[in-house]
Amino acid sequence: MATLDEEERLVIARIVADVGLLLGAESFGAEHHSTLPHREDLAESLRFLEDLDDAPVEPDDPALLRLLPNASPRDRDVSDEFRRLTEEELRSTKIARLRRMWDELSADGTEWVIPAEHVMATAAALTDVRLVVASRLGLESDQDAEALHAELSRAAEAADRGVPVDADIDPERMWLGMLYDALTWLQESLVSVTLGGHA
Repeated sequence: MATLDEEERLVIARIVADVGLLLGAESFGAEHHSTLPHREDLAESLRFLEDLDDAPVEPDDPALLRLLPNASPRDRDVSDEFRRLTEEELRSTKIARLRRMWDELSADGTEWVIPAEHVMATAAALTDVRLVVASRLGLESDQDAEALHAELSRAAEAADRGVPVDADIDPERMWLGMLYDALTWLQESLVSVTLGGHA
């Protein structure tokens, strides 16, 4: 169980829905979508492919490629055949996990309760969301992640001191970076509690 305020729940629910749409979901709780925070910059950063080919091919979008990676990067024929045989089911599985997580986050209240039988599926869904955000942030290595954390620290320090943030720090990147950190904390907390419960 995690305690999140309404804004936190809605922001995470929005990004979960965006990743579901990225994977090709036709609808993702459209009846509640209008209640979610509307951020044009986030929508642009996470714009999903509008036209998905019937025959699975390697995605052009690097974020989608992280969700649906090549089975054999060095052998295109093997990758294409594996994608043809498995991609539809893989997409469906990922979308179902994200949809369940969206439903839980969209429920009333401040407590996000994850049933024991859904813990691993939720952890996997959080991994998918983090992969997309990491792709949009250009995080390809540990060094990239360290550089992002350094930027976040400089921005936080400037805010604490009440001084202007460095001009080279992109506010949208900082927002996505804080979201990435929050998702990482949620996933690590979930896994930690789960492992602790089985100890």
